[in-house]
Amino acid sequence: MLLWLKRYLYLSHRWLGIVLCLFMAMWFVSGVVMMYIGYPKLTPQEKLSGLPDMAAERCHISLAQALAATGQAKSPDSVRLTSVAGAPRYIFAYGKKQIAVDAETGNRIDRVTPAQALASAGSFLPTVNGHYLDSINEDAWTHSKALDEYRPLHRVQMDDEQGTLLYISNTTGEVVRDANHNERIWNWLGAWIHWLYPFRGGALDHYAADIIIYTALAGSILSLLGIAVGLMRWRFKGYYKHGAKTPYRNGWMRWHHLLGLGFGVIAFTWILSGLFSMNPWKIFDSTAAKPNLQAYMGGEISPHYFSLSVPEALARFQEAGFHAREIEWRILNSQGYYIGFDGLGRSRILTAQADGRVFEKFAWPELQNAAERLMGQSKVARQSVLSEYDFYYYSRAAHTMTGHIDKRLPILRLEFADPASTWLHLDPYTGNFSKLDAGRRLSRWLFAFLHSWDWLPLLNNRPIWDILLIAFSAGGLLISASGIVIGWQRVQRKLSTH
Repeated sequence: MLLWLKRYLYLSHRWLGIVLCLFMAMWFVSGVVMMYIGYPKLTPQEKLSGLPDMAAERCHISLAQALAATGQAKSPDSVRLTSVAGAPRYIFAYGKKQIAVDAETGNRIDRVTPAQALASAGSFLPTVNGHYLDSINEDAWTHSKALDEYRPLHRVQMDDEQGTLLYISNTTGEVVRDANHNERIWNWLGAWIHWLYPFRGGALDHYAADIIIYTALAGSILSLLGIAVGLMRWRFKGYYKHGAKTPYRNGWMRWHHLLGLGFGVIAFTWILSGLFSMNPWKIFDSTAAKPNLQAYMGGEISPHYFSLSVPEALARFQEAGFHAREIEWRILNSQGYYIGFDGLGRSRILTAQADGRVFEKFAWPELQNAAERLMGQSKVARQSVLSEYDFYYYSRAAHTMTGHIDKRLPILRLEFADPASTWLHLDPYTGNFSKLDAGRRLSRWLFAFLHSWDWLPLLNNRPIWDILLIAFSAGGLLISASGIVIGWQRVQRKLSTH
């Protein structure tokens, strides 16, 4: 029985390896590329730097008039005022739907023409020319779900030194993504392979997520089997007849055995954590009710909270020495505020009443009051103010998967005694909050930590992080490459006997 089990263990590892080692080799190579060049994105700061200062003299349409132009009966989830081709434009979010209204004329924007898309791109990069390419729903650089509410997308190729390709929303007219030539070239070897994007689009698009999940699951099983086989074949006591601990005298089998023992655990944790990145079978989903945004705000976005007009608000920001390029409407504790953002991504808050004042941060009690309403009957079990990053709240480089998310300091952390063990992180600069329940904290360990090694002692001491990840990636690549050679040799032998 034991011999039978060992035989099938060896056979399972062998034939899984023949099928999967090529995928694993691609994952290790592309993972190193992604350490330095991420999938194209337009970060909030990049977007703000491409906008002009808000033209107050052109903001003729009030919030009430713009809301009426949307044709929606319900209150929007969010409202912001930005610039498109130099002209002010309201952007209303209703769930996953975006509605744009011209703040100068009051016209609802139902579609964006190629000429308008070209004008939007020209305003974003005003020192260079661009030429219109086409309109697409999705291509190699726009697979992100975050772009779904902006599709279809116009593509404009700019004639700058970086060869920037801009994507303009047909819904709002905004530039929503940029991808320069360097990013596009390297991403064919990086994220495009790492996330198996060749399976996106076409006949296999519906199955793309399942392909990643089950390929990673099979790769995890392969790695675990390899560790088991490697340990079983290693002589912990004594030596084989040829004087070595491994049964393989030379060649690829010997290297595969030694490399597997040296790097097999790392390979296993990386592939397994890659599986967890997909939230397979929704294992990290929260069972708690979704946050009630209106409960947090203390009301719905309505003109009666904003007696201070937009031109007046922009003038107040200007008087305070702050040049707003975009503003958001915010309600907190049933009081209206304007949140202004400048070209460097900095923010200021303005009370939206006649005696409005500009200030930098909300007070901690204001944020806690709003958070307690959001959580209903759940009580705060612990509260703390974070003035430095920790394991659950930290910042990454802009090119990384979560690097576009602004993680400011200080922030207020509230830990609630609800069934989901919810934590809320509250940003005093904007009044925004993020939710981190037990499932997401588990994902932090099983995906982010194991996959990216984003542990602060390493991230704060580069190039130690770089050296370790490149060295271990090289080890994983060599395991996979030797497996490919061994598999090819075995298949050739099988074919030659028939």
